[in-house]
Amino acid sequence: MARFIFITGGVVSSLGKGLASAALGSLLQARGFSVRLRKLDPYLNVDPGTMSPFEHGEVFVTDDGAETDLDLGHYERFTGVAARMTDSVSSGRIYSNVLEKERRGDYLGKTIQVIPHVTNEIKDFISVGEDEVDFMLCEIGGTVGDIEGLPFFEAIRQFAHDKPRGQCIFMHLTLLPYLAASGELKTKPTQHSVKELRSIGIQPDVLVCRSEHPIPEKEREKIGLFCNVRKENVIAAYDLKSIYEAPLAYHHEGLDQAVLDAFGISPAPKPDLTVWQDVADRIHNTDGEVNVAIVGKYVQLEDAYKSIKEALTHGGMANRVKVNVDWVDAEVFDHEDAAPHLEGYHAILVPGGFGERGTEGKIRAAQFARERKVPYLGICLGMQMAVIEAARNVAKMGDAGSEEFNHEAGENRFIPVVYHLKEWVQGSHTVKRKVGDDKGGTMRLGAYDATLSEGSNVARIYGNTAIEERHRHRYEVDTEYKDTLEASGLQFSGMSPDGRLPEIVEWKDHPWFIGVQFHPELKSKPFAPHPLFKDFVRAAVENSRLV
Repeated sequence: MARFIFITGGVVSSLGKGLASAALGSLLQARGFSVRLRKLDPYLNVDPGTMSPFEHGEVFVTDDGAETDLDLGHYERFTGVAARMTDSVSSGRIYSNVLEKERRGDYLGKTIQVIPHVTNEIKDFISVGEDEVDFMLCEIGGTVGDIEGLPFFEAIRQFAHDKPRGQCIFMHLTLLPYLAASGELKTKPTQHSVKELRSIGIQPDVLVCRSEHPIPEKEREKIGLFCNVRKENVIAAYDLKSIYEAPLAYHHEGLDQAVLDAFGISPAPKPDLTVWQDVADRIHNTDGEVNVAIVGKYVQLEDAYKSIKEALTHGGMANRVKVNVDWVDAEVFDHEDAAPHLEGYHAILVPGGFGERGTEGKIRAAQFARERKVPYLGICLGMQMAVIEAARNVAKMGDAGSEEFNHEAGENRFIPVVYHLKEWVQGSHTVKRKVGDDKGGTMRLGAYDATLSEGSNVARIYGNTAIEERHRHRYEVDTEYKDTLEASGLQFSGMSPDGRLPEIVEWKDHPWFIGVQFHPELKSKPFAPHPLFKDFVRAAVENSRLV
């Protein structure tokens, strides 16, 4: 039977609940415990799948095809535990489930209310798989006091009440602002946040306080006294140079010990932090640096490409180099030469995206990388743009494009080398989609197998010809043009097992040019960098020596 840790936040958003949860999970693992992390989001979207990246950052996709909050990426990167569909839920999903049950008559004609029907649905979600692990960490999105979050706070209060004493604890993350004029940290916002939490029946057992300055012992005592928390359980969370320092930093502050003490686990197993010490060493002791351009359309918000940025960092760790990332807006050279914007970079990465905006710039970026022999990694749409560039400029296929944004023919006949995927095999059944289907949850989502060509660059990188990667897209490269494109030198080096769907392309005569239809960044971790990112950074290092 799992012990439950509920992580809440107060004062302001974006304090790092997801990172604190992930770091705590990794510390519990270091002490020999098994963990699973979950995210409960108060927004009314059913999932983040149809939300703009500018609104919510990237969408993290699980092996079983769930479109989830980006915090699940933190959970996986820090613990190595693959997230599942049952690890992410929103108010929209909860209310949708309740209304579906009401329509079916499951409630036998009762009046449907937040208590008990909505809160029971939330508690049922929290309980899934509780017998599988030692600790279940559940992060509540938003901050205490948010009106949309009240059902979740009430549900975890009830859940802890229903469980035997000592099986659930609450960890609350707050902010200690520093007033330069008076030269002091202010504890009042934290006091008010805890007061708000206690007013709905939740007493935090552990307080994690974000601060830019050291927290004096006197202030810890004051916080503990006014918030009814042991002084030893008031944990400082300082700004770090790298998020991967968090496990060691939190351990140094005593977070994992405070949690185990709150559960009454004594004596606590000693932690083995070797993995995180190695990660920290690779961050701080590098042998050089490389400059990588990410050419995208959501570059104003870095969280839109969160996993890609982290996967590049992991690739840098594997090669003991620092990866400097520049965010390049693809729209800037939609109608002009890309060279002035991309010269000097040691590698170019074009990520996924949706819609027409910026696509011509991405095509020009692929052309620049191909012609100048600059290492190139195209992910999802980035692969499709590389194929369109090859069709137009090498195979001389004229007005080649994608059905996603080319709806009419130009002067020449429009050639849809990328088309809307209407049918594919998932497991033992066939999935069918129409262009007019709802947007949410209708893409090719989750983990799929691929077969790599013997002797190809990707087969060398993976060290295997059978791989499994996560997908999130509704358009595919058309195999009708495969022979024409391969005759021009673009190798289709990875295909779906049935040979119908292209997964990977690469240029045979290029030092390192690979496009993948899937999202390899979702499976990369600091202690296990993804092979593609590891080798991509290696190629960037080699190129840096030639520039």
